[in-house]
Amino acid sequence: MKFTRLMQYITPHRNTLLLVLLLLIADSLAALAQPWLAGKLTSAALGGLGSYDFLLIQKILLLWLVLILVKSIIDFFSSYLVGSTGEKMAARLRLRVYEHMQVLPISYFHAGRPGESLSLLSNDAAIISNFVTSTLVTLLPLLLTFFGAFYIMTRIDLQIAMVAVLLLPVYYIAMKLIGRKIRPIATDWVHAWSQMFSFVEENLGLLPVIKSFNREKLEAQRFDARNSKLLTLSRRQILVQSILSPAVSLLAGVGLLLLFWLGIRQVVINVITPAELVSLLLYAMLMTRPISGLANVYGQIQRTRGAAERLIDFFAEQPEPAETALPPLQHVKGHIRFAKVSFAYPGHRPVLTDFELEIRARETIALTGPNGTGKSTLAYLLMRFIQPTAGHISIDGKDISKHSLESIRNTVGLVAQRTLLLNGSVAENIAYGRHGADQEAIEQAARAAGAHEFIMQMPQGYATTIGDQGVRLSGGQRQRLSLARTLLKDPPILILDEATSMFDPQGEEDFIKACADLLHDRTVIRITHRPASVALADRVVKME
Repeated sequence: MKFTRLMQYITPHRNTLLLVLLLLIADSLAALAQPWLAGKLTSAALGGLGSYDFLLIQKILLLWLVLILVKSIIDFFSSYLVGSTGEKMAARLRLRVYEHMQVLPISYFHAGRPGESLSLLSNDAAIISNFVTSTLVTLLPLLLTFFGAFYIMTRIDLQIAMVAVLLLPVYYIAMKLIGRKIRPIATDWVHAWSQMFSFVEENLGLLPVIKSFNREKLEAQRFDARNSKLLTLSRRQILVQSILSPAVSLLAGVGLLLLFWLGIRQVVINVITPAELVSLLLYAMLMTRPISGLANVYGQIQRTRGAAERLIDFFAEQPEPAETALPPLQHVKGHIRFAKVSFAYPGHRPVLTDFELEIRARETIALTGPNGTGKSTLAYLLMRFIQPTAGHISIDGKDISKHSLESIRNTVGLVAQRTLLLNGSVAENIAYGRHGADQEAIEQAARAAGAHEFIMQMPQGYATTIGDQGVRLSGGQRQRLSLARTLLKDPPILILDEATSMFDPQGEEDFIKACADLLHDRTVIRITHRPASVALADRVVKME
């Protein structure tokens, strides 16, 4: 099963798991000792030793009490270690998933829905950790209890022990027939859960649109349809899991009655004593616990296989190249050249074909043209969010594919039309452009972007929280913060992708003039349809 390939993410906890395993084995040994003590107690109570030995009975009861106390202590520590280890494993697996999300190319997220990825973080990671700590670790103690009970039964009466073993295929067939229905239901449940999660996330982002078109009731009905589907799958999953363990327990109970009948016959013909019959039946009952446990293990395996396969497929997605061996791009002046660059998004017609463009260092150009001609695609190509299908891109005559990804992205700053901001303070949002920036640098960037004045008018100035995606700011204020964040990064190449679309014409012209000195020493690519931006460019490139 692919699950074995996930073990590399949980091996740091192997020492704790080993301790848990040892505790569970000790618990199994304590459980195996109790039927033996019961037999000894029965023998002493029935006078099997020649006379009633109250001292011996007291010793046996005291030993049994000590055994129960020890078993309780073992159960406490094993339960605590299993729970805490499971949470640690789930946290580690979530971290590994999140880290992998961060290094995947943007194209991966364009192809899928966020709910699918978030499902890996929450549901699948929990399934894997729960399987390892609550199911896989308990497998060996269950087997130890089963074979230990079987061995002791053979020492008492081989015939009855063999009958008990011959019942195992019946239990296995029952587990196979019922358990195989769990996996497809579990897979469908995860897909339904992730779809519902994606739906909620999408609708929260579209809340102003939903309200403006009075779609609240309709969206509630759409959510109810997804929620009802999830409920139906959950009920089916619970139904199958609820049938599996009782069905096996029922078969085990019938088998136990059969063994009891055979045991009485053996007592009647003096093959075993009544005390041995008590121990034999208790060991037979002890065997039913592992059988029921193994039924749960089988069901959990089917459920976990789906989660493991989804995680393995996710980890198989190729990340952006680390390129640790590639040299950084240094001392950048800002001369850019696109040489015979072609690009097409998967499943779509080519956006660029043999595209040629040269931008001089410290030149400001305006990229114009209809939507879909590849203006924003050029920005993504320059920052290596996507890779050209043909041709190459160079900065200062150096092919960007032969330099480290980190240095390329440090060189280029992007202010996009859609501003993406943190639900934090103004200062935190600006400082996002340079980790560890001090307050002076933050304010300097804000002044350069024309944002300092309106920031100081806010209730707490730079400490003011702006809400999710800057909901408490106007569109123009959000764009100024986005520009300040990029300017704090201080890139020699700056891409303004409709970065002034939220300004009125006069505000845009004032903004551009205010930033003229700041942008003078950079290579600037303005992707725009606005006349003011076009008029202030050194050159206009119209894309068809």
